Amino acid sequence: MILASVAEPKKEHGQELLDKLAVGMKELQRIVEDRNRVAIAPKQKELLQYVGGVEEDMVDGFPFEVPDEYKSMPLLKGRATVEMKVKVKDNPNIQDCLFRIVLDGYNAPVTAGNFVDLVERHFYDGMEIQRADGFVVQTGDPEGPAEGFIDPSTGKVRTIPLEIMLVGDKAPVYGETLEELGRYKAQTRLPFNAFGTMAMAREEFEPNSASSQVFWLLKESELTPSNANILDGRYAVFGYVTENEEYLADLKVGDVIESVQVVSGLENLANPSYKIAVLS
Repeated sequence: MILASVAEPKKEHGQELLDKLAVGMKELQRIVEDRNRVAIAPKQKELLQYVGGVEEDMVDGFPFEVPDEYKSMPLLKGRATVEMKVKVKDNPNIQDCLFRIVLDGYNAPVTAGNFVDLVERHFYDGMEIQRADGFVVQTGDPEGPAEGFIDPSTGKVRTIPLEIMLVGDKAPVYGETLEELGRYKAQTRLPFNAFGTMAMAREEFEPNSASSQVFWLLKESELTPSNANILDGRYAVFGYVTENEEYLADLKVGDVIESVQVVSGLENLANPSYKIAVLS
């Protein structure tokens, strides 16, 4: 029984999700029988969220140790959900877009933790979309000569290592691309296989140069099958847009991110540097 694998403190929540999943499966069956193609994808997405919630409830503690050189960084030890509100310019059909993004700290604790920490610093609030070329939408480059977040405690750009979790591995690999590791056929746990895949931007030839710049993929999964594209294993995926992702394609350079807020999972953030900044 699935519930037997759920961590004891989370059994009630796990049962609630399983009940919703059972009801949702019946609803999906009716949708299929009615040949309501428009309703299939949203219902599938809803059911996958229930499955993800049950999987999260099965985790008792964090499944691996982050390497010593990174363990003092902000770490997301679990999942978190953020909402990003974007003010759209020069589009009579769309004025405001609200995107919901699920961040996966189980597979990318350093990368997701860095982002959540920046969100809590309101780093992205008021920042413009800086790239929108039909392939990706990108932001996160602050004003001034620095190309990333300057940590007030050091006066230097805070960078994070390339972090890739591979299928079959118990912990992520850090600091090297799969090509550099010689693991050409390895499959990433968080692949670039969905419209709205979120990842860290970095310098092309320096895998450990990511700081605050992020991008979202604007290609469907059939065009970017898992581990059959140039992005998997080269850039660190740490989340997926789960609501309104289709509107990412409408964003243009100059559109303004009004706010990014953590709506759940902030308790999973360890070593939050934004709290130190507030106290000082």
